[in-house]
Amino acid sequence: MFRSRQYMLIICCLTLWPLPGRAADTGVDHRRQYRSCITLSYREPWKAFEAAEAWAAVDGGPAARHCAALSLLEAKQYDRAAARLEILAAALPPLHVPSPGDIMAQAANVWFLGGRITRALQAIDMALQYDPDKPSHLIDLGRIQAERKDYAKALAALDRAVALAPGDDDAAAFRASALRHLNRENEAMAAIERALALNPDNPSARLERGLLRLQQGDRDGARADWLRAATDHGGTPAGDAAQNHLQQLELKPK
Repeated sequence: MFRSRQYMLIICCLTLWPLPGRAADTGVDHRRQYRSCITLSYREPWKAFEAAEAWAAVDGGPAARHCAALSLLEAKQYDRAAARLEILAAALPPLHVPSPGDIMAQAANVWFLGGRITRALQAIDMALQYDPDKPSHLIDLGRIQAERKDYAKALAALDRAVALAPGDDDAAAFRASALRHLNRENEAMAAIERALALNPDNPSARLERGLLRLQQGDRDGARADWLRAATDHGGTPAGDAAQNHLQQLELKPK
């Protein structure tokens, strides 16, 4: 369930990077260049990477290096992308927006995508050194610890995230999953109902409640949750996982 999170990197908006407009000395409109580079990275990541590298050579700054790293991500060059994000984070001043911790958390997510869980844990630990009480970093820590099957540490991180951001439905859903893995079923169900009260359309919460319902013998309830997640969020990790569970459910004897 923890791998089903909609955790693909949030591309930093133009307003987050302190970009100038058109630089008088180079003639480059940095704001437009960043937008174009990110858009191109979705369609042709290697062309975007080349464009970002060329832009960096004419004083594109952190934004150019960020686009280069995300282009490598889109090209599924996870190790190279994560390493570049770590280098970028280390080079940013502490008060930069986005913060060094934000970029380091992106690096953690990319390491995670590439299956490099130890490197992901190291990166998210560093992100938390920058921003120790940022709920999104704590959620990422919880996901990574769960991937290591250390559900007690995952729960501790997610408890902190929920305390800091009680309205975050992802935090509540992942906390429920950690509780289920720790065989604390009643608490897990309470947590997942809280997540769905916050956001009835959260696909990870639907996926998790289906697992809990099946564990309690409620096949119809599990089917309903998974069908909604698969129908409304097909093609996402949570939707695909729900579809797989639906198929397995039909194969199981009643």
